[in-house]
Amino acid sequence: MPARLLKEFLDSHGVKYETIPHTPAYTAQEIAATAHIPGKEMAKTVVVKLDGKMAMAVLPACNQLSLERLRAATHAGRAELAGEVEFKDRFPGCEIGAMPPFGNLFDMPVYVARKLVEDEEIAFNAGSHTEVVKMQYKDFERLVHPQVVEMAM
Repeated sequence: MPARLLKEFLDSHGVKYETIPHTPAYTAQEIAATAHIPGKEMAKTVVVKLDGKMAMAVLPACNQLSLERLRAATHAGRAELAGEVEFKDRFPGCEIGAMPPFGNLFDMPVYVARKLVEDEEIAFNAGSHTEVVKMQYKDFERLVHPQVVEMAM
């Protein structure tokens, strides 16, 4: 079952979604392969700091994050990866590294790679390393209001 907060949020907004259980996997590419989801539809969530403030960068599993592109797109003076110690307590009910890309639930802005917008569906960790949620991208966009930026390599 997805993290309680995520499930309640999706259900309260009448969003249709599918949960896909899979064997334990820890990288986005491994999860995509294990859950039989194309790497370009599997979204990975990277916690970053933009000028010292936490944010989520969401991009396809098959791409790498360019901190320089993200910094330029957000007009930040500095962009860096956040350490697990810095954010582990920000995601109640989620395993570290398995947080869903719903920054609005965790008081963080969300930046989405333009490449994800091209797909009808998006899949992402549901708060654990053994389950993925798959839903329409348009529903994700409606609920999260992410800023779409060029940041994937």
